[in-house]
Amino acid sequence: METNYDALIRCSAEELFHRMEQKVSTKEIDRLRAAFEFAREAHSPQRRKSGEPYIIHPVCVARIVAEELELGADPVIAAFLHDVVEDTHYTIEDIRERFGDDVAFLVGVVTKEKKDKYVQSKQVDNYRQILASMQYDVRALLIKLADRLHNMRTLSSMRPDKQMKIAGETDYFYAPLANRLGLYHVKTELENLSFKYRCPREFALLEKLLAEEFEQKDRHIRHFTSRIERLLEEGGIKARTEVRYRRPYSIWMKMHSKGCDFAHVDTKYYVRVIYQPLESWSEKDTSLRIYSILTDAFKERPGSVSNYIDAPKENGYQSFQVKLLNDQGKWEELHISSERMVRNGRLGCAAERTDDNIQSWLNKFNELLKEVADRDEGLDFMDDVTSSFYYDDIMVFTPKGRGIILPKGATALDFAFEIHSRIGEHAHYARINGKLSSVKTVLKRGDCVEIGTNEETEPQADWLTHVSTYKARKFITTYLARQGKSDFIRCPHCHPLPGDEVIGFKKQDGSIEVHKRNCQTAIRLASQDGDSIVAVNFDDDTNRLYPVRISVRAIDRYHLLSDLVECITEKLHLSMRGLRTETADNIGVCTIDFAVHSMGELQTAMESIGAIPGVDEVQRIDVE
Repeated sequence: METNYDALIRCSAEELFHRMEQKVSTKEIDRLRAAFEFAREAHSPQRRKSGEPYIIHPVCVARIVAEELELGADPVIAAFLHDVVEDTHYTIEDIRERFGDDVAFLVGVVTKEKKDKYVQSKQVDNYRQILASMQYDVRALLIKLADRLHNMRTLSSMRPDKQMKIAGETDYFYAPLANRLGLYHVKTELENLSFKYRCPREFALLEKLLAEEFEQKDRHIRHFTSRIERLLEEGGIKARTEVRYRRPYSIWMKMHSKGCDFAHVDTKYYVRVIYQPLESWSEKDTSLRIYSILTDAFKERPGSVSNYIDAPKENGYQSFQVKLLNDQGKWEELHISSERMVRNGRLGCAAERTDDNIQSWLNKFNELLKEVADRDEGLDFMDDVTSSFYYDDIMVFTPKGRGIILPKGATALDFAFEIHSRIGEHAHYARINGKLSSVKTVLKRGDCVEIGTNEETEPQADWLTHVSTYKARKFITTYLARQGKSDFIRCPHCHPLPGDEVIGFKKQDGSIEVHKRNCQTAIRLASQDGDSIVAVNFDDDTNRLYPVRISVRAIDRYHLLSDLVECITEKLHLSMRGLRTETADNIGVCTIDFAVHSMGELQTAMESIGAIPGVDEVQRIDVE
């Protein structure tokens, strides 16, 4: 039987108009109806990949903007019209003439610019355009997310390669963006739809396992939540409970991060306690009252409290969290939230839309992105942007109690650069909760961090693998570039040093890879691609150090180890990075890591060590 699309489209639009009648004037409703009719006429010849009339898509996007994001008339009108300029003969000026400057601006932002040549790629240029809109109005970004959300909800009609492309963009850019905007429900749905189309078998399996788990535990959970509601009612608090099962993508992430199977993933769900604050009480006071009532009845897991009311997440999320022991001896995770917190968790930056709130939020977001969005490196640009969205975050503290928000997985180095670039540049050690630690130590929520500096300490290349924030990576990358970039790439197998007998091979990208002449890789390349051989002048570089490792075999004696250390650090003025010793039957073997500028410097060091009494043999070992 043929589907009556006309009736379905009209019915869907009327439901939207009825919803909007509750909060906008009759004049605005007339404008909404006009926008719908205009979009319907403009898209009338077009069909979606599914075969449906194209107008279904703008209507659905407009409903997401109106009903799920709760925006006003102009953003809903712009949602109706968001593809008109891109896909029909109408122009922005036509939109402006009919619906005004505000709607024209919003439509212009979400319309992909057509270019003969893109700066990086069509995708990256589109991201730049989206982020540029943040200087003016967050509503355009919300319309773009609504557009992406509906496209993901209807992705099944696309070819597998298109599904992978769109799902990849969504997981990499749009879901983190939704998280940064505080749109938790949008973020979660985008993540899971992306996962569904990228890894359909894994998604289906986890969905099945979660359904089975819910069925098995439903009776126990209902008993637990009923008891909570009864206790709070007796305590004079008006509250309700919700059980929120985590979605397949979240479970999949936990399985991979913890290296476990589904059965061993903890907290597959949590219980949300949602309350109306007591009269004349603050939300925090009410939350603490609920916490007090529940911990009088249930055993609390030590150290399980997380206070996101005083220290909200970077995306604005707030709640008071604790784990309680249920009647079956299992820990239950509770999120205690007011109705306002729940609504804000759903609507994020769009929740409390006073001019001051929105402007404050925009200023904060733009400050974070202003340097990133100006960069010219395609994929580097995207990496910097998505890392700046802080997919999850923690709050740590300075010794004076100042809270610093960092991405989950950030190190003391990230913390140092967040405080000041000079502190990061010369970060020498950290004290984390009073304990002396490496600046590469990963931080945990609530850590108190102090950074010790040394003017002689400077950023090293390996620092880049131990930082997460854009600010830290930007400074380190710029610093290293200023130190001079080597024209050569060292073979990762033979690790040549300046002064070694070397040979070069020109790679397809124009770079030159340098090998020792006895390197097996060099021999193979010479036999297969001899035309790529080039003469190289791999000279000493006083600004660059290369890690080396030596093995020292000696007769064990008193002070042998201190003589080795004194020779390397005091006599040769080289910085030791590692020292391991083994002694058996009066024979000691020491493995020492340090850094040199050249093969000549290494040879001098080995000769000096070889002259130490008792040392029998000194050999160089390749550093993997």
